[in-house]
Amino acid sequence: MSTTVLIVEDNQTLREGIVHVLQKMGFSVSVAVSAEEGLEVARKDRPGLAICDYKLPGISGIQFLQKVKVFIPQIEVLIMTAYGTIELAVDAMRKGAYDFLTKPFTMEELRLKIERMSAFIRQKSTINTLTEKMSYLREQIDTQFNDGEIIGAAKVMQEIYRTIGKVAQTDTTILISGESGTGKELVARAIHAAGNRKDQPLIKVNCSVLNENLLESELFGHEKGAFTGATRKRKGRFELADGGTLFLDEIGEISMNMQLKLLRVLQEKEFERVGGEETFKVDVRIIAATNKDLKNEVKENRFREDLFYRLNIVPVHIPPLRERREDIPLLVEHFLHKIGATLGKPDYKFSEEALRCMQEYHWPGNVREVENAVERALVLTEHKTIFPSLLPFDHDAEKMDGETDVLVQPGIIHLQQAVDQVEEILIKRALQFTHGNKAAAARMLGLKSNTFFYKLNRYELGS
Repeated sequence: MSTTVLIVEDNQTLREGIVHVLQKMGFSVSVAVSAEEGLEVARKDRPGLAICDYKLPGISGIQFLQKVKVFIPQIEVLIMTAYGTIELAVDAMRKGAYDFLTKPFTMEELRLKIERMSAFIRQKSTINTLTEKMSYLREQIDTQFNDGEIIGAAKVMQEIYRTIGKVAQTDTTILISGESGTGKELVARAIHAAGNRKDQPLIKVNCSVLNENLLESELFGHEKGAFTGATRKRKGRFELADGGTLFLDEIGEISMNMQLKLLRVLQEKEFERVGGEETFKVDVRIIAATNKDLKNEVKENRFREDLFYRLNIVPVHIPPLRERREDIPLLVEHFLHKIGATLGKPDYKFSEEALRCMQEYHWPGNVREVENAVERALVLTEHKTIFPSLLPFDHDAEKMDGETDVLVQPGIIHLQQAVDQVEEILIKRALQFTHGNKAAAARMLGLKSNTFFYKLNRYELGS
């Protein structure tokens, strides 16, 4: 992103003051005295950030904002105005402004705004770089692995991709570990799809949902009359996976007795059905997964050491999402496109504040929770921009100006209620931006101290 800042301001004194501040901050600065001139300068200098007055000779600052976004869509624009109304602020942000600044303002207030905008631009640039990197990685793995379902550009994910590439063409047993929702089954499917057995079945067994007797029948099959309810012969998952891959999910949940029977199959590649005497030989690749620390389970005598070493020939650990936060925007974008297409909402997006909340959230349910959160938001939203209130967590998070949708929905809420709601939001945001400094927050909002403290008490924000 360019470090050039374009200033569009017809007041020479104010313009020169802003130039001085920005140059001290290390920016290259371009200036214009009208929106028309600003557009010409923008085409030439390609600034990454613009500071534009709302009222200008000729076309307005809002019109400049809309026009400059056409040929520099990534530019962030700060609107300055002496008309500090809520309606104007909402209109500016709806049309693409990053923020607005009410005149008169101090140069320190301007500096704080620019620092926040710069941080946002850097973060956006980082996300764009990761997205490009992710696209390159996905081009290499999509066709041979999993049609792009594994999402991640973090270094640890790149290492997982390399491991998949190395082990896919072998029959080596793989043990995938990671918390619930991290994508263990996707990795298993990617390994199978890229291997020599891709034209043979991938059979999955969730070991955590069946008791010992049912799991034994599920894995090895049973003969007719083997137990009450066994009215016919049934093949087990090992037979069904013959020639292909058997994915044993949540392997850490099986009993010690079942572990012994499984160990025999892994060692000898043969078994008998429940209630039968015939021995069946199978050619099956094993991929196991667990959300437990199996080394610790071995120490606690809850998992057989010999079975652990049979399974753990090539370990693949998928880290929780909180340890690779740089992948969160990629996952959100992926699920927006995937689920949005299914729901007939292909062009929907999250607001900047919603994305910030998602970036900071700890995601205990990992990738699966991200997918569920995106689907929920897409189902419930009535607007193409999705705001933090629709996220299924942190309901007390600060709301962005976009939450003021109530202002343009006549009949849903009384006008004074809408004004009060937005006023409270803006005061909360000012306090957040100033880290609780009430005097600075009052200056940011253009309020006298006594007025500001009155409003704090009114909205019970004084503590």
